[in-house]
Amino acid sequence: MTQSAFSLSFGDNGIGWLKIDVANEKMNTLQAAFADQISAVLTQLSTHTDLKGLVVYSGKADNFIAGADINMLANCETAAEAEALAIKGQQLFSALEDLPIHVVAAIHGPCLGGGLELALACHSRICSDDPITRLGLPEVQLGLLPGSGGTQRLPRLIGVAHSLELILTGKQLRAKQALKKGLVDQMVPQSILLYAAEQVALTPKPIRSHSFQDWAMAGNAFGRSVVFEQATKKAQQKARGCYPAIDAILDTVKYGLEKGIEQGLEQEAKVFGELVMTAESRALRNIFFATTAMKKELGAAAKPNPINRVAILGGGLMGGGIAHVSAIKAGYAVRIKDITNDGIQHALAYNYAILNKQRQRRIISKPQLQQQMLRISGSIDYRGVKHVDVVIEAVFEDVELKQKMVQEIEVNTSEKTIFATNTSSIPIHKIAEKAQRPENVIGLHYFSPVEKMPLVEVIPHATTSDSTIATVVALAKKQGKTPIVVADKAGFYVNRILAPYMNEAAQLLLAGEPIEHIDNALLNFGFPVGPITLLDEVGVDIGAKISPILAAELGERFATPAMFEWLQQDGRKGRKSGKGFYLYNTKNKEVDKSVYTLLGVEPQQQLTEVDIAVRCTLMMLNEAARCLNEGVIKSARDGDIGAIFGIGFPPFLGGPFSYMDHLGIDLVVDMMREYSDLYGERFVPCDYLLEMAQAQQRFY
Repeated sequence: MTQSAFSLSFGDNGIGWLKIDVANEKMNTLQAAFADQISAVLTQLSTHTDLKGLVVYSGKADNFIAGADINMLANCETAAEAEALAIKGQQLFSALEDLPIHVVAAIHGPCLGGGLELALACHSRICSDDPITRLGLPEVQLGLLPGSGGTQRLPRLIGVAHSLELILTGKQLRAKQALKKGLVDQMVPQSILLYAAEQVALTPKPIRSHSFQDWAMAGNAFGRSVVFEQATKKAQQKARGCYPAIDAILDTVKYGLEKGIEQGLEQEAKVFGELVMTAESRALRNIFFATTAMKKELGAAAKPNPINRVAILGGGLMGGGIAHVSAIKAGYAVRIKDITNDGIQHALAYNYAILNKQRQRRIISKPQLQQQMLRISGSIDYRGVKHVDVVIEAVFEDVELKQKMVQEIEVNTSEKTIFATNTSSIPIHKIAEKAQRPENVIGLHYFSPVEKMPLVEVIPHATTSDSTIATVVALAKKQGKTPIVVADKAGFYVNRILAPYMNEAAQLLLAGEPIEHIDNALLNFGFPVGPITLLDEVGVDIGAKISPILAAELGERFATPAMFEWLQQDGRKGRKSGKGFYLYNTKNKEVDKSVYTLLGVEPQQQLTEVDIAVRCTLMMLNEAARCLNEGVIKSARDGDIGAIFGIGFPPFLGGPFSYMDHLGIDLVVDMMREYSDLYGERFVPCDYLLEMAQAQQRFY
C-alpha cells in the first residue's frame, strides 16, 4: 500500500495537526492520487467532535508545497479529463474550507500553485520570515490558470487588482510582501511558526465572506472596468495576444466577480481544461520538463570538482556581471583581476548598484549588502589568485590577448585550475593553442546582462577533460544559469542561429521596410525584442566582428550587408555610443530617421508583419537544423532551450525544433522553397530538413 502523504495527529489542547510529507521526494507536490488520501483525512477529522482547530504544515525542512505535479496533465487526452482534475481539487479544498473548526496553514519555504490554493482554502495563513519562503500562483508560466480555486479565492482575499498582478505574471511574493498585501495574516520566525499557528487555531474560526471587498468591486461598474482594462493593457504589453491563458484568467476572474464563487469555480475548471489542451501550454510545459531534466545532468561522464574560489579577469560589463552571479548567487569568494584600478572599481560599483537596489526595495538589509560585497575583492596583479579553482576570463575579443591570459594563469595558479573563456566568437581550440594544460581550457559564453540572462553556453574543445566540463556545468548551475554544452564551431549555437535572423532583418531594412515595422513584426510574432532594437542593444560593432568569422568558416549565407560598415563609419554602434537606429536622448523610443538617409533608403511599408516574421524566422530555423545535424548541439531539446533562454525565441512556440514539429517538416521545407524562389538561395532548405521531410520524421 502506498504511504499517504497526509498524516493526522492530535494534541491534548484540542488542536489537530495535518502534516504533508510526500514520501521519497525532496519537494511536496500535489498529485491526483492524493484525492483519496485527503478524503480519508477529512473523514477522520469528522469523527473528532471535540476539535477546536487544525494546523496544516509541511514535513519537509525547506518547503510547504511547491505546486501540483504537472506530469498528471500529460496523461489528459481531452479537455474534459483535465477539467475533472480541476474539479476534484476544488472539491477537496472546498471541503477543507467548510470544516467547522479554525484551519490554519503554517507556511515555510515555497508555497506555490496548488500549494497556495490549499493555503487559500484555510481560514488563516501564517508564514515564516525566512528568505526561502515564497508565495505565488505561477500557472500562467505554463500556459494555464490556477485550477483549484485560485482565480476565485485570491481576489476575494487581497482584492482584484493585486490578485490579477500575481496571477497574470506568476510573480512570487516574499514573506514581508505577502503580509503587506494581506495574503498571510502573520509573519513570524521559523522557530515559533508552529507555536504561532497553534495559538491562532485555538481562536474562533473567522467568518469568511465570499464577496469582493475592494472599492472598485463593490457594485461599481466603472471601477471594475478600469481595473480590468489596466490589467489587460499591462499584461498584453509584453504578451501581445500570444498567450491564451492571459485573456482566460481575466475572463474567469471577472466571471466569478459577476456570477458568484460557485459559478466562478465551475468556469475556472472548464477553462483550465481547455487551456491544458492548447499548443501553447504543451510547449511551455515541455520547456519546464526540459529544464527540470537538465538540472540533473552533469554535462560529461565525470563528477565535478569542488569549487571554493573563483577569479574573474576583466572588470568590464561582462566581468562585473560574472562576478555578481559567482559571488552573490553562487556564494563563492571572488577575486577580480584587471590591468587598472578603475576596472576593479567599475566591477565593484556594478555589484554595489545591483545590491543597493535590493536594499532600497527592502529585499536585503544594509548589513546583508555589506556582507555580500565582502565576497568580492580585486587586484591589478595576480595576488589572491593562486588558490582559485576556476578562472573566468572576460577580456577583449582578441585571440592573442586571450592566449596570453591562459599562459599567465597557468604560471600563477595550480595545475588543477580551470581556465574558462567568455568569448562569443573566437574558437576555443585557438585560445588553448599555447596552453601547457589544454585539458583545463573551456569556453563559457555568457549573455548580457549576465545577472538577468538565464543561459550559458559551455564549449569544450577537442582535448578539454570531462572533469573540466562537469565542473564548469556545475558552476553555471550554482550561478543560477541553465547551461547547454555545445561544440567548438564558429558562432557556437546561439550566435550562429541569431546571425542569419539579424542579417535578414537588415536585408528587409535595406529593401525599404520601416525600422519600427520590422521590430513590431517580430514582437507580435513573440520575440521579446525586435531585431533592429536588438542590434542597437548588442552593438553594431559586435555583429560586424562576429559575422566575418562565421562567413569564413560557414559560407556566404553569413556575409553581412554593407550597411554594417556604413553604420560604423558614421559612429553608430547602438545604445552604447548613444547613436544607432533609435534616438537615445528622447523620452519616448523614436527611430532616428537620419539613418535612412545614411543607408540610401526611402522607408515604405510593403510587406505584412507575417511576411517579415516568416522571413527572419525561417533563416533561424534552417540554421538550427544544420546545427543539430552537425553536432553543434547534442539534442533538439538543448537547441530549443538555448534559443528560448539565449535569444528569446517565443517560449509559447516551444523553441525552433518544437515549432518545426508543430508546423510539420513538410510545410517548413515548402515555405523555404517558396521564399528561396522569391528572395534567393539563402532560403534553400538544408539537406537535413529535406531528408527529414522525405522520411516523414520529427525532431521529437
